[in-house]
Amino acid sequence: MPKKSKFYPQLKKMRGRDVESPGIGFYEKLMQESGKDSTLRAIIFTKDPEAYAKEAESKGIKVKFVHKLINAVTIETTADNILAASDEGVVVKIWEDLKVQMFLHESVPVINGPKVWKKGAEGQGIVVAIVDTGVDGEHPDIKGKLGATADFTEEGYFDGNGHGTHVGGTVCGTGAASKGKYKGVAPKATLIAAKVLDSSGSGTFSGVIAGIEWATEQKPHVMNLSLGANVQGSCDGTDPVCQAVDAAMDKGIVMCVAAGNAGPGSSTVGTPGCAKKVITVGASSKEDQIAWFSSRGPTKDGRVKPDILLPGANIVAARAKDTSLGSPIDQHYTSASGTSMATPHCAGVAALLLSGNLNLTPAQVKAKLMQTAIDLQYDPNTQGSGRVDAYAAFAGEGPPPPSPEPEVPMPKEFAIFLTIIIAIIIVIVILGFIP
Repeated sequence: MPKKSKFYPQLKKMRGRDVESPGIGFYEKLMQESGKDSTLRAIIFTKDPEAYAKEAESKGIKVKFVHKLINAVTIETTADNILAASDEGVVVKIWEDLKVQMFLHESVPVINGPKVWKKGAEGQGIVVAIVDTGVDGEHPDIKGKLGATADFTEEGYFDGNGHGTHVGGTVCGTGAASKGKYKGVAPKATLIAAKVLDSSGSGTFSGVIAGIEWATEQKPHVMNLSLGANVQGSCDGTDPVCQAVDAAMDKGIVMCVAAGNAGPGSSTVGTPGCAKKVITVGASSKEDQIAWFSSRGPTKDGRVKPDILLPGANIVAARAKDTSLGSPIDQHYTSASGTSMATPHCAGVAALLLSGNLNLTPAQVKAKLMQTAIDLQYDPNTQGSGRVDAYAAFAGEGPPPPSPEPEVPMPKEFAIFLTIIIAIIIVIVILGFIP
């Protein structure tokens, strides 16, 4: 068995825990797999990802992704090669490529979406990226709305699960298959879709990051992530996926992220819900009660999460062809619950706000949603600022404008000159030279 790596303390303290092997840290897993031919996946943080990837490939190591939003490379190789990598001087940090899961008609009126529509804002001109299981572009409610797509699961692009289609329908479904009954929050918005979860609803950190990076390159206005990993009590916003979503927010994209379904205990918000800049969404019912499953804060580093609540219980939306997600209503619709269902309500409201004012920054959209939310009288780590009111956010004053730039003082010489000129003009007027 190899000696302990110099990165042992860092690996030992890793925030993530493998979903299938709770309680077993990555270092321990590497030590258990040492000497075996089986492969594991790791996200290697390094200052020069391109150079590291070339070097790894020259050693016969499989490179899965060279990331763009974060300085990292995802590799698939033996435990011994990963342990050896931890001793390389160019390596800054190593994370296990953890597994990620999805977070599983009256909701739109509850948040006052139709009142915003009457003001002429229905999401027109706004593109929302769905990072999920894919979106069924042939669904009647979505047909003609789906633009670019990409697959990061090696399964091929299609929605064999139904989760992504339900999410997309909640954002901007037209309600065509229900005569408008199950219309989405922003019915005139359009979609792009990155498939990062397979038909079982499972994916990896690296696949999700790659999907976020691809979506960011398409320049959408809003991005929805109804997925995550439950790393209870240990999420502080520093893991690779949190870094990626915050970086996308910095690129000017409104990032709406699910808090997770690990409630009702405290410190149960998962990744990337614990990211620092994004809008983290918890779930409420149509009666404005907190959903029991909705994850609560605080984060490991003491921040309040979630940021807001939106309806996420018994949400009826588009059903992908030949899928059985939730409780099917008919051929075209199914009912599902989870912060996964609450989050696209947030993305839809963000699309409404942006269709009314495209100059809003992601931070301003977040501030508007939080400052105008309805206080449901729960503590902040349960409800954030409260349940979003789309109309109040749209019509309200929102965040205060930035402070004006300080006035530059007038140069002394110019002030004296100006005073003399004014005095001469006054004398001329008094003497009557100017009628």
